[in-house]
Amino acid sequence: MNRIEHSFYKVMIEYEWKKDTDMYKEISKLIMYGDLDEACILSKLADIFKRFENEETSNAQLTQEIYTEIKRILVVATDYGFDKNLWHNYLTFLLITNENPFSITCEKVGANDGSVNAFAKNDFQVFMNLFHYGFKPIEAALGINCFSILSDYKSIGKKELMYNKNVSEKVQALSEKLELAQNEEEFFACVTDFYKAYGVGMFGLNKAFRITNDSQGEVVFNPINNMDKVMLDDLVGYEIQKKKLIDNTEAFVQGRKANNALLFGDSGTGKSTSIKAIVNEYYDQGLRMIEIYKHQFKDLSNVIAKIKNRNYKFIIYMDDLSFEEFEIEYKFLKAVIEGGVETKPDNILIYATSNRRHLIKETWNDRSDMESSNGLHRSDTIEEKLSLVNRFGCQINYSKPSQKEYFNIVIHLARKNHLNMTDEELCAEANKWELSHGGISGRTAQQFINHCMGAVEA
Repeated sequence: MNRIEHSFYKVMIEYEWKKDTDMYKEISKLIMYGDLDEACILSKLADIFKRFENEETSNAQLTQEIYTEIKRILVVATDYGFDKNLWHNYLTFLLITNENPFSITCEKVGANDGSVNAFAKNDFQVFMNLFHYGFKPIEAALGINCFSILSDYKSIGKKELMYNKNVSEKVQALSEKLELAQNEEEFFACVTDFYKAYGVGMFGLNKAFRITNDSQGEVVFNPINNMDKVMLDDLVGYEIQKKKLIDNTEAFVQGRKANNALLFGDSGTGKSTSIKAIVNEYYDQGLRMIEIYKHQFKDLSNVIAKIKNRNYKFIIYMDDLSFEEFEIEYKFLKAVIEGGVETKPDNILIYATSNRRHLIKETWNDRSDMESSNGLHRSDTIEEKLSLVNRFGCQINYSKPSQKEYFNIVIHLARKNHLNMTDEELCAEANKWELSHGGISGRTAQQFINHCMGAVEA
């Protein structure tokens, strides 16, 4: 390369670099999406590029900092099973998890005409620029190629239980659409259509959640990534019970009046499975589930406050609900379900399972109507305990199956799992199994099939 060509090449590189490194200034133009955490990957990279342009930091230090952010992008990609262009996937993930007045409004009513759209389109132009950001100049200057690898990444295949496939597929599908957007109008349409169809933030992407408390005691929602994919058809028998649950849930998701539901009865009969299946069946219609444990009932009011204005229907799920005599957590539950000053929002129902019909353990002393030492009628004690179960307007009994029903469950599960045994062999072995494994139930049937499949694989 002669001197003139070298000078021309240098000028072009500096022009490209100047054109692309102004992106940190673009980020400062964000309005609706401008609440980026300083510790987020995008903010960190913007700061790195700014310091590079201003020659404030050595190239070695900048390279090390870039590699740190690359690793963080790879962690996000691994957690969500991203593939191909990880930079685009990351930016898309930011867009669909950013809860701001614009995105939450779009979740509820779509992209209606309004002045706020101008601010949103301004932000989407910034994101379009970030989508087409040119990393080559900084790679050339620092002698790295990590951004080029990210733009054409081939991930290692892994089992679905290791990441949230539902989130992964949605992010990658939207990312590919945004790559092809010709202007901010098309970009705007793609993003707002997504908000309307799936929502925004963690509630838009995930089916189910557990709660924890942060260091300040605030409620934090944690997605359940490996939720069982069971559907109602997988639960053999219990057709009357399933229909009651379906009817109540359909009324709920369609905006009609519905009741809190209590599924009670023998253990292993499919109570919890039915509720998980309901969430899987109606997820596409905006149904979400929040699992809460007994010791967390004190947080119920805070949980409800955080979800009551969202455009989803929430089932607050309480598994294996029961209380001993000395436990008073049920009083929190009573107040929330019905009887408190604030009306329970229309987008929230409570579904609980229990092996006890009346939820709270009774004693023989409760049965006598003689006055107790503190002057109260014991019948009043019973009435107080029963008042909790009476707050569940939909009560469904799951009783232990008959032996014939048990055999039907076993045969159905065996055929579903392609187990090569005759019906007679299955019934004979299943009969032996239940005698030493907790008696007849759907759970026992599933455990028997697991045993048979394990023996075959061995």
